[in-house]
Amino acid sequence: MTTEPKKQHWIKSIPMSKKRVWVSGVVLLTVGLGFLVFYIIFALTHVSTDDAFIEAHVIPISPKVASHVSKVLVDDNQEVKDGELLVELDARDYEAKLLMTKASLESAEAERAQAAQDVERYKKLAENDEVSKQQLDKALLRLQTAQAQVAKTSADNEQASLQLSYTRISTPARGQVTRKNVEQGAYLQVGQAIMAIVSPERWVIANFKETQLTHMRPGQKVNIRVDAFPNMHYKGIVDSIQRGTGARFSLLPAENATGNYIKVVQRVPVKIVLDAGSKTDTRLVPGMSVDAVVNISS
Repeated sequence: MTTEPKKQHWIKSIPMSKKRVWVSGVVLLTVGLGFLVFYIIFALTHVSTDDAFIEAHVIPISPKVASHVSKVLVDDNQEVKDGELLVELDARDYEAKLLMTKASLESAEAERAQAAQDVERYKKLAENDEVSKQQLDKALLRLQTAQAQVAKTSADNEQASLQLSYTRISTPARGQVTRKNVEQGAYLQVGQAIMAIVSPERWVIANFKETQLTHMRPGQKVNIRVDAFPNMHYKGIVDSIQRGTGARFSLLPAENATGNYIKVVQRVPVKIVLDAGSKTDTRLVPGMSVDAVVNISS
């Protein structure tokens, strides 16, 4: 007569439902430990900040001469090429001034030519003692005065020509028109801001805490996420770290030599250059908020 073994493996004695719970628990624990290890490694090799913004070259446009606006040839947010004409000013006053300086220059050149002829004639007469040395000196002085007058009127003519050219305001670089504040017929003063040109090149200025800069170096890779486009990710590298905190270069720097000083972690601006495919993305508007994560392990 055969008998079944009385002892069975303890696992076999566990109900199937409990086995599933145990297996699920082990899997979840393993996954959790994996995420924990990944987070620890990531935290040790990366630094991040959300105090970061898109930047670009913003070129202010203003007139160099005062006049009324004859034509406005661009509109808000328009793309313009390098050297493209933006605004034309009323040029009649400057055209008249240029004509006057040209006439003055021609008169001065004629006076110089006459004085030069007199000097040559007096030199020949002086050789035969037909004129005094004093008369020759006066002729030479007249020639020098005429030459100085030609130089002055020539400079005046050049300045008038420049002022006339300033009545045509062109963009110094390729970009997009922003902050347009000029209309036809308006009177513009010298230096008055009428618009700005935003260059197509973009980069990021990220303000990291000073405690995050210990291992940060130029050339390290950066992952960038723009708040306006959360589903898109941009790449970049650390270009440079500003030699001073943001507070140090503010309009009114903090006065720390006081009795109520409280230590505050300062932030240092870091310039991050976007990769070639992203740095000209015109959807990235200067001032947009971004999140920047720097890999400090490289």
